[in-house]
Amino acid sequence: GAGKTTLLRALLGLTPRAHALLRLGEDDVTALPPHRRGVAWVPQEGALFPHLNALGNTAYGLRAQGVRRAEARREAQAWLDRLGVGHLAHRRPAQLSGGQAQRVALARALAARPRLLLLDEPLAALDQTTRAHVRHTLRRHLDGFGGVCLIVTHDPVEAVSLADRVLVLDEGRTLQDAPPTEVTRHPRSPWVARMLGRNAWPGTATADGTLALAGEGRLVVADPLEEGVRALAVIAPEAVSVHCEKPEGSPRNVWPGTVREITTAGSRLRVLVASVEAPDLVAEITPQAAVELGLVEGAEVWTSVKATEVSVVAL
Repeated sequence: GAGKTTLLRALLGLTPRAHALLRLGEDDVTALPPHRRGVAWVPQEGALFPHLNALGNTAYGLRAQGVRRAEARREAQAWLDRLGVGHLAHRRPAQLSGGQAQRVALARALAARPRLLLLDEPLAALDQTTRAHVRHTLRRHLDGFGGVCLIVTHDPVEAVSLADRVLVLDEGRTLQDAPPTEVTRHPRSPWVARMLGRNAWPGTATADGTLALAGEGRLVVADPLEEGVRALAVIAPEAVSVHCEKPEGSPRNVWPGTVREITTAGSRLRVLVASVEAPDLVAEITPQAAVELGLVEGAEVWTSVKATEVSVVAL
């Protein structure tokens, strides 16, 4: 509901009532019809022409620009080859898998030599394995793309892995506009933080320098904000320590809890701990540590986080 698709359609020239000035470099293309704007679009479902095979679909944009048929077909075949689907050139969309169809749609867009490439949820319809493969292919070809690419996605991981700049929207509001590294280190949205694998706790800064959490409990932070400021506390799972006994010493934030879930994350384990004194907390530990602690679902444990490990972002 933030207007992402409306924005794309306005850039394409498909929303006549939209007052959208579009300038590509020094050229004002606002008054030009869609096919003369130099803008290519890959919608979420690919939108391939069902009556054309992969080669015909890919050559379509070139033919619309007046490129001769033989030359358009040669260039289309070259793009299909680059995207790893050249051997499927004579198949129609109904004979392609989701990942294959999406790569043909991308080949069609890139073959048209656009100055602006619009990708609307380009990987959303794909399964996890295919999505990872197509994302890798897409990143490789965007690196050599000479124009501007605007990608709409609900997946923060996809955004930070593909983009040079990330704009985070929430209900039409801009929450963050920054390079991917900044969004990864200091996400300003609880949802983005959690999708990136971080613990994210919203709260309000108090007079004593702590953060009163939105659910319940308080969090001691190293760099307190001014009283009353709404903020987001972000804690990396690897910064959370898990103990069998209540820890002594330096940790300023210590809570009792119960292990609710243990999942694998690469060579490490992610442990979800629920507590009545704080929001749920995810810790990341080694399998060896889990064995030594005797961790199983339902085990009673203590978790701790140093104040210096808490990143606080004003909202």
